[in-house]
Amino acid sequence: MAKSSSARVSASASGTKKRKSKSGALTHEKVKLLGQELLSSRAHLNHAPALLALLTPSTPLSIALEALISLQSFFEPLLPSIPSASAAAAAAAEGGSSDPELVFGAWLRQRFDEFVAALIELSVSPHSDDAIREVALDAFMDFVKLGKDGRFHSAIYHKFLHAVVHATDSIDTLLELFGSKYSKYADVCYFTYTSLDKITNSLGSQITGSGKDDLQNGGDSSEDRSVICIHNVYNLLVHIPALDIQKESKLDMWSTVGISLKGEKNSSEGSSATHINKKLKVKFTKAWLAFLKLPLPLDVYKEVLATIHQNVIPSMSNPAILCDFLTRSYDIGGVISVMALSGLFILMTQHNLEYPKFYDKLYALLTPAVFMAKHRSVFLQLLDTCLKSSYVSAHLAASFAKRLSRLALSAPPAGALIIIALIHNLLRRHPSINFLVHWEAPQDDTTGEASLPKKVGADPFNNEETDPTKSGAMRSSLWEIETLRHHYTPAVSRFVDSLESDLTVRAKTTEMKITDFSSGSYATVFRDEVRRRIKQVPLAFYGTTPTSLFQGSDFPGWSFEYKPNKMAQASVEGNENHTVETSDASPAAKRSRVLT
Repeated sequence: MAKSSSARVSASASGTKKRKSKSGALTHEKVKLLGQELLSSRAHLNHAPALLALLTPSTPLSIALEALISLQSFFEPLLPSIPSASAAAAAAAEGGSSDPELVFGAWLRQRFDEFVAALIELSVSPHSDDAIREVALDAFMDFVKLGKDGRFHSAIYHKFLHAVVHATDSIDTLLELFGSKYSKYADVCYFTYTSLDKITNSLGSQITGSGKDDLQNGGDSSEDRSVICIHNVYNLLVHIPALDIQKESKLDMWSTVGISLKGEKNSSEGSSATHINKKLKVKFTKAWLAFLKLPLPLDVYKEVLATIHQNVIPSMSNPAILCDFLTRSYDIGGVISVMALSGLFILMTQHNLEYPKFYDKLYALLTPAVFMAKHRSVFLQLLDTCLKSSYVSAHLAASFAKRLSRLALSAPPAGALIIIALIHNLLRRHPSINFLVHWEAPQDDTTGEASLPKKVGADPFNNEETDPTKSGAMRSSLWEIETLRHHYTPAVSRFVDSLESDLTVRAKTTEMKITDFSSGSYATVFRDEVRRRIKQVPLAFYGTTPTSLFQGSDFPGWSFEYKPNKMAQASVEGNENHTVETSDASPAAKRSRVLT
């Protein structure tokens, strides 16, 4: 019996190639028969390699499904008897072992590893049919669930995540399927973060060895693969979000044992859930920190900054550990700084982060480009929130008000509306800067700083100064807002009147909600103007025929009256015989017309 069993096992390797060559001629009935014989007796163990050869994305769907189901039914009862990889390697190293069970165990381990690899390939490959991908993923997760006496089989699960991260083709379909089915289980999330931490650290070491600068510039195929791997890691982290365990009364586990906790055999369910919550946050934090250490491509960098304050910071064990990443991003400038403001603001207000020169950086971000940015809505709302504190000095508030009013000259109509709302709130919160609206210099002051704004064309405000306390805003005025009264958009010119009221009387005024204006654009301004009901339609009507393009009161000292020269007057007098009178219904409407 020992000789026959070992002979069958040793002959299986040589017979595999022959069956692979004949697998294309196998029909569905033949594959079904092979599966039934494999399940019936050990005498047909050689059918396993033949069925394994059919588990490829190019195999017809019905044949691949039949082979997969047969092999799954074959391996599941044998899982407890399958030796570990180290034990199988030790048995193979001995070579001359005459124990048939050891030989059979080593062969079984090898075939099981091949089956797991085939399931991973069917799940990850973009050429797999959706039906076979879902069945392969479910079968693989069943082995993860049952592989180690009810404990989560982290070893083969790590192989699956490694294949997903290093996949060169799109994995969106797989991640959507995997996330919808298994992201709700606590142990799946836990071991996902654990494996991603290891995989990401290994990937970072490889990238560091090849050079970060080469990766960001692009060029070699290895560098392109590294960029793809970074995208895959990010997509995995997005599709496996942190569980809101505080709202869950009971934790769902995929495996029977779940997450094994040392030293808590007699702990209650509540303490176990609390401990699991802490362990999940620790693993979640490690996985994200390992990912953020990678040289992220620009598109991934922006996506992370746009969502880090909502999806990452609330679930971290110690959010303050992100201060280096966020402050470094905030110091870059431009759009990156605008997007990093949300996360940095949460760390400052909720986690006691001290960031010097914060308002200096915020002041520098106020450029015309910010009103055209994609995330301008969130930035402008945070700008209003940051300037809400009563501890903001008068110099700082005046500098922001003046900087915003200067931007109103070049901002689009929607941006001008936001600027007026922001200045309205600033003047209401800080009554000490209301003098900027209506500046009056003392009559006897001819040499002081207050006389500087009285000079025509002179503005002491330095728009190029990066330090808001040295901008000279306290010696200036908001003359730019006055120009908005003549803005070509009626909504802007009407909205300026909101600054006419006495904003120092807080009981009679209210703050404006920036959310009502932050998402504005040309389309919203046009739509609101079209929907507005107009009581009286203005007409270009003149009581008398105008004799000049402008009236004299518009430009004192200038004359725009038409004075014909002598040649033109003589030409008109020579053609008097060609003039005729035209009559209308009323005598007052008579006029002469020169015929040409």
